[in-house]
Amino acid sequence: MTTDSEEQQGGPGRPEGTLFAVLRWLNGTPALLLTLTALFWAGNAIAGQLAKNEVAPFMLVLLRWIGVTLVLWPLYGHEVRAHWATIRPALPRIVVMATAGFTCFNALFYAASHSTTGINIGILQGSMPMFVLAGAFLVYGTPVGRVQALGVFLTLIGVVLVATEGAPALIAEQGVNPGDALMLVACVLYSGYTVALRNRPAIPGRAFFTLMCPIAALTAVPFALGEAVIAGASLPTFDGWLVTLYVTVFPSCLAQLFFLRGVDLIGPGRAGVYINLVPIFAALLAVMILGETFAFYHAAALAMVLGGIWLSQRSPAP
Repeated sequence: MTTDSEEQQGGPGRPEGTLFAVLRWLNGTPALLLTLTALFWAGNAIAGQLAKNEVAPFMLVLLRWIGVTLVLWPLYGHEVRAHWATIRPALPRIVVMATAGFTCFNALFYAASHSTTGINIGILQGSMPMFVLAGAFLVYGTPVGRVQALGVFLTLIGVVLVATEGAPALIAEQGVNPGDALMLVACVLYSGYTVALRNRPAIPGRAFFTLMCPIAALTAVPFALGEAVIAGASLPTFDGWLVTLYVTVFPSCLAQLFFLRGVDLIGPGRAGVYINLVPIFAALLAVMILGETFAFYHAAALAMVLGGIWLSQRSPAP
């Protein structure tokens, strides 16, 4: 026999009671929340590969941010409206941030998938802390210690190994793979967005993210229209819609909410370390799902990038 409170919660033996218990446990387990965040973001590299010939890259960006807006605005739109007086003076800067960090980053990310591998994208994505460190130094004069500088150098070596397929000496003759070059530009743009977050309006993180989503959707419209004019308009295939659903729900909504919760529980410094798992997960998923070949230079580059990230996170020397 159950009590009234047990009946309202579904009872100890009912599925909904078990579901709520699992969700409460997940909500209080930062290690799992942040590991899932890294896994979902790594899955975005795989989604980019699966989207080829199924949904056009700029169309995918547009549909992604429309979908995220439809999910998050009913949940957190009231917080955006409540902080509008704080938001309005900074709106031009917010539009630039959303365009660079959300629209252009994702457009280049998915375009790069057409001419490079998921493994390469995952490892190159791991270079973003290096660009953030450099951007913070250039914009704010944030000091960079010797250990951090060594970390940047190691990460740079890893990036060069990936971009040249393990043969840096041939870069003058063969150049850099166009997809890898696009991904590096995307990383620079997202790093610029990350550096700019230091001066974002003083509003809750989920409200700020919710505000950015419709802006990203609107600024993606010209890209999608230009793509339709040049390549011809076409709707996603069935598989294309599945990819769109994945990138909307997992890398966008759940990963962002899980990351925000993880930061609340253990702080941004400790939470940020889990992002180092993204290139590892991306490489594993690319091998398991896409059947890509994990070459020796990938292993060397991954070690360089992760080692460089670890060093770059050390406190700067006095």
